[in-house]
Amino acid sequence: MKTCLILDDYQNAALGLAGWDRLADRVAVSTVTEHIADRDALVARLRDAEILVIMRERTPFPAALLERLPKLKLLVTSGMRNAAIDLAAARARGITVCGTESSPTPPTELTWALILGLARHLPAETANLRANGPWQSTIGADLSGATLGILGLGKIGARVAQIGRAFGMDVMAWSRNLTPSQAAEAGVTLAPSKESLCEESDFLTLHLVLSERSKGILGEAELQRMRPGAYLVNTSRAGLVDQAALLRALEEGWIAGAGLDVFDTEPLPADSPYRRLPNVLALPHLGYVSRANYTRFFTQAVEDLDAWLAGAPIRQLG
Repeated sequence: MKTCLILDDYQNAALGLAGWDRLADRVAVSTVTEHIADRDALVARLRDAEILVIMRERTPFPAALLERLPKLKLLVTSGMRNAAIDLAAARARGITVCGTESSPTPPTELTWALILGLARHLPAETANLRANGPWQSTIGADLSGATLGILGLGKIGARVAQIGRAFGMDVMAWSRNLTPSQAAEAGVTLAPSKESLCEESDFLTLHLVLSERSKGILGEAELQRMRPGAYLVNTSRAGLVDQAALLRALEEGWIAGAGLDVFDTEPLPADSPYRRLPNVLALPHLGYVSRANYTRFFTQAVEDLDAWLAGAPIRQLG
């Protein structure tokens, strides 16, 4: 009987969203619902597991951790890309790494939840209502006629653009390799430069894969180019933005506010400024957290385990 642990199952939902019973005669499956940040404590919890199922990058698996897990033979991650796994180290240790498919729809929808929440000051108005405070204290920003800037026009960015057009927004996009024909196909205007995208956007949203090229693609210079009334939305990866510069921008009023679903350290530390800044709408990395997406993740994780046990792994990474 193989031992399998599902990590960071915050909602205790994994076992109820897929047919794990098909593995019951071969694999003993259990979940870990709390996040284990301490490396030694993590090793102690995982050392007997031959199979691990992990959710995105909640728990990184660098070489230093993998070498302390000699029994580990299969690592399954949600998504078909996980920068927090050292694939070369896993391969060297004979650990098979498999992924699952994901949908661009949940992060697209959450992007718009943040945009709308910022535009209409929903956190402040909800807090006032609950506290029996002022009845209306803000004036919302209009989406119709405003400029939506999209940094990265991939699967998610293109869907965000489509919804922006439905709101009557002027939609612009830019990335290093974006061509005029690709922009036109998505129904958006290609911004002549990253700088002009920052300058002209009323709402600027990021939809890039984090890489060495894209890391810090928005820094102090770009944030200072944004309008004082503009909002930044990041549902992709925190590393795309210089975090020190972003905090200054929010504290000093370079921009009106930010909607953030991703952070350098997750869960977000209790003393993080993002928890207290009044012009930040922050969420605990919910972009991909939806019932349909979770069902897809865990159903395909079961398929990955079944195929690996049969000696024919599927959806292998690296």
